[in-house]
Amino acid sequence: MLPRKRAGEGEVVEGESENNNNSNNIKDIAVTSPIKKHRFSAAAAADLTANNNTVAIGNNSSNHSSGSVLEPTIMAPGDANHNDIDEDLHSRQLAVYGRETMRLLFASNILISGMNGLGAEIAKNLILAGVKSVTLHDEGVVELWDLSSNFVFSENDVGKNRALASVQKLQELNNAVVISTLTTKLTKQQLSHFQAVVFTDISLEKAFEFDDYCHNHRPPISFIKTEVRGLFGSVFCDFGPEFTVFDVDGEDPHTGIIASISNDNPALVSCVDDERLEFQDGDLVVFSEVHGMTELNDGKPRKIKSARPYSFTLEEDTTNFGTYFKGGIVTQVKQPKVLNFKPLREALKDPGDFLLSDFSKFDHPPILHIAFQALDKFVSELGRFPVAGSEEDAQKLTSIAANVNECLGEGKIEDINPKLLRHFSFGSRAVLNPMAAMFGGIVGQEVVKACSGKFHPLFQFFYFDSVESLPAEPLDPSDFKPLNSRYDAQISVFGSKLQKKLEDSKVFIVGSGALGCEFLKNVALMGVSCGSQGKLTITDDDVIEKSNLSRQFLFRDWNIGQAKSTVAASAAASINPQLKIEALQNRVGPETENVFNDTFWENLTVVINALDNVNARLYVDQRCLYFQKPLLESGTLGAKCNTQMVIPHLTENYGASRDPPEKQAPMCTVHSFPHNIDHCLTWARSEFEGLLEKTPAEVNAYLSNPVEYAASMRDAGDAQAKDNLERILECLDREKCETFQDCVAWARLRFEDYFVNRVKQLIYTFPEDAATSTGAPFWSAPKRFPHPLQFSSTDPSHLHFIMAASILRAETFGIAVPDQVKNPKMLAEAIENVIVPDFQPKEGVKINTDEKDTSLSTASVNDEAMINELFYKLELCKNNLPSGFRLKPIQFEKDDDTNYHMDLIAALANMRARNYSIPEVDKLKAKFIAGRIIPAIATSTAMATGLVCLELYKVLDGAHKVEDYRNTFANLALPLFSMAEPVPPKVMKHREMSWTVWDRWILRDNPTLRELIQWLKDKGLNAYSISYGSCLLFNSMFPKHKERLDKKVVDVAREVAKAELPPYRSHLDVVVACEDDEDNDIDIPQISIYYR
Repeated sequence: MLPRKRAGEGEVVEGESENNNNSNNIKDIAVTSPIKKHRFSAAAAADLTANNNTVAIGNNSSNHSSGSVLEPTIMAPGDANHNDIDEDLHSRQLAVYGRETMRLLFASNILISGMNGLGAEIAKNLILAGVKSVTLHDEGVVELWDLSSNFVFSENDVGKNRALASVQKLQELNNAVVISTLTTKLTKQQLSHFQAVVFTDISLEKAFEFDDYCHNHRPPISFIKTEVRGLFGSVFCDFGPEFTVFDVDGEDPHTGIIASISNDNPALVSCVDDERLEFQDGDLVVFSEVHGMTELNDGKPRKIKSARPYSFTLEEDTTNFGTYFKGGIVTQVKQPKVLNFKPLREALKDPGDFLLSDFSKFDHPPILHIAFQALDKFVSELGRFPVAGSEEDAQKLTSIAANVNECLGEGKIEDINPKLLRHFSFGSRAVLNPMAAMFGGIVGQEVVKACSGKFHPLFQFFYFDSVESLPAEPLDPSDFKPLNSRYDAQISVFGSKLQKKLEDSKVFIVGSGALGCEFLKNVALMGVSCGSQGKLTITDDDVIEKSNLSRQFLFRDWNIGQAKSTVAASAAASINPQLKIEALQNRVGPETENVFNDTFWENLTVVINALDNVNARLYVDQRCLYFQKPLLESGTLGAKCNTQMVIPHLTENYGASRDPPEKQAPMCTVHSFPHNIDHCLTWARSEFEGLLEKTPAEVNAYLSNPVEYAASMRDAGDAQAKDNLERILECLDREKCETFQDCVAWARLRFEDYFVNRVKQLIYTFPEDAATSTGAPFWSAPKRFPHPLQFSSTDPSHLHFIMAASILRAETFGIAVPDQVKNPKMLAEAIENVIVPDFQPKEGVKINTDEKDTSLSTASVNDEAMINELFYKLELCKNNLPSGFRLKPIQFEKDDDTNYHMDLIAALANMRARNYSIPEVDKLKAKFIAGRIIPAIATSTAMATGLVCLELYKVLDGAHKVEDYRNTFANLALPLFSMAEPVPPKVMKHREMSWTVWDRWILRDNPTLRELIQWLKDKGLNAYSISYGSCLLFNSMFPKHKERLDKKVVDVAREVAKAELPPYRSHLDVVVACEDDEDNDIDIPQISIYYR
């Protein structure tokens, strides 16, 4: 596939229509003004927005003359100018960055100098993000040594220029990015072609020269210097003398719904206790929709102080303002921030505060600031790096560091930690893959910040080390000796013994999505499961979709529709042909315990989770707990990531601490009293599924077997059954569609029902002046008083709803969709033919107002006669249907922009929002919320997997203590890195025994119940209840249970619990309730009874 030219270069961009089955195959052509090299100031941002308008021009397919004139087509409101972003590909990234940041990225030219493992990782992340161009610079050639950390090189590339050898595989990641190379000496003048330049392997002297040029250039060029040296890494950023950050954290502005405002100086603002306020002292806020104290609605930002969970004080004298009556929204105003970067030459002497990642190593960054300078001097003097294991070289480096420290004058540090510098010296030539992955994520994100002003840059130095990843036992210098293998760089840090452990490990990676792809690449480069004894098993039951390609980097567009695990395994084996890998397509859960059986789990060395849901994580956690296997856990959410190490007997398990469940909106809020767009979208998705999936499925269930369906409905006999039958009858009788005009009529009447009649009924039942039983106004915050809409065929939003609804209705009935439906004039004419009856409000309508209801409960109607009458009418309808008549249920699919699913959901939500004066959203934002899309970017994924693989070294070494392990939370947007020791498991004690959640007591030789009870009594534990699953095998309170005492536990389980024990299982697990001699309950571990 040829590279697709980007919009934003003064060029024409053609995008093929997805609707190839239409007779008029229309192509969109976007013409945009050129985006010049951008730099940020408030004025420049405004200019850029003004100059980045996209003009959509309709054009016929090639068999029409170029002079043809087309009628305009109906577009989703707000979607007309987004042709320049492939939303199918970048949807998860758009959820993090937004369109404006993406457009700025699309216009950015980046230089990466130094194509070692770190350079390749940075390039990968930026190419996946979709920058305009990446230029790779390297004068060196590929060595076998590079294969420890660089996923784009193979042994066939040894001896080739590193930049040239990288192009092909990097280009495959994204054909829309222009990738070029420079293989000769770089001059500072060449830097003027780029918005940002990154150097991964450059001397300080050269860095000073290049950074001075970038810093003083107009506009400034963002300069990043980064290095990975063994288990040590550094980043330095200089984005120029004045760099404007437009969004410091990437979070949506905080809001609150006002309950009251006092006439005071300062004024006290109280908000409803629906949700806690997230405001902080000093925040600026604006007010809107305030009734009474209308002076606050002037749009002027006001400062707050004394921020509390549900109130704050306003730095404003409201004594003479109008008296607050009702309503009002308060919204945070996010302020741009200007950063004054110092050039490297100055910052090196006066680095300011270092960004800390691990408070247990707070003294390391100042030492590493000196160590990296000392290494530069060492290399410039000797022309080489220190040799791994050479005490002489380590001593020389330490001596140079001491001299650098002495030159700092008052800023010098007391202890330069020779032991730390020795580790630094030993590994300084090596680029380790996990470190490259971690720093590739960090630096990739810094480049995005430099090009867009989105998120707060790293200011200015960041140093990190993972010395605790080194083997617990001291290494002999001979262990570091190169073996002329692709792992020599890694061996120079960890030694050959740990390398052997890596190669012979048996690893299970669960999931091969974004995290899974990164893990596979990492372990392949590290040599994990690449030995004769090793084996890597990966499983994933999903297939590849287009939206995966922007971060699941082992997949290509020609893999769409194929199994993720198979493609990922094949790609990983091409990175390292020695990898012993098996790919499965099984979901890991109770239903696949015949595949992932006891023998499978018992043979594993370590499990790595790469999952995207909590339930699957909890299941794997329980398996690892049961079989006492280490579990390396991680997850991402936009720019945030976290890692958790679950190590047998050393740490608590994943399930020991849980996030609180997400707060659900009450059903009455969603159905009748929405006050934000999320409520509208929740309702819209519910209606979509009811109309287009559930009701057609119910119709088909009835038509397939009327007798059986009637019996089940009569057995239920409740309001839900009655509701189902009424929906089926509607579908087959009153609302049955036979022509496309019927579908248009149905859509028009739905509009009237949803956005006019229901609202009229609601405000008839609860007028604007209605009061609650306590006399308080019914329509008080957070409730918003609604207004019915007036349908207009000149309103594009109204037409868009009718178009999407009628097309999907036609799809369920198998009716052909004419092209004319997308023509506003012709659709409006079709709508004019629909007769819309006048609405008459009903008396005594019950509308649920109970905020404690989070689901629709249906009271039993006990009205058999009504259900029988509905079945009688259905029978008449069925007799009039053609033989074999069925509907086509439509399952919601968010990631296909041609199927009209999101068009209908966005239209439903926005019309409802309009009813309640709630701000509307475009289709993309609607997709994020209604599709429950998890924001995701390649940078945070790469960082998370790098951090986990640094822990993997410790796990496979097998001799580390709990204080050596690290759990991490990071937010690349801030940036924030927070590392801490894992929490140890809770210890329970009885007499001289102690145990944790990791312990499982084992009783062999197929014991009887009596023998089990006696075995526990010998430990001072009196068993009074024994259960298997949810079935009670023995309880001392039941005299009949004593007859079971001399039976084998396994036989009782088979007889009483009807246990089906498969042939691959040799034991069963029982839970025993015990007391001590003082009748205190003792919580003991699960007991495994081995019967074979």
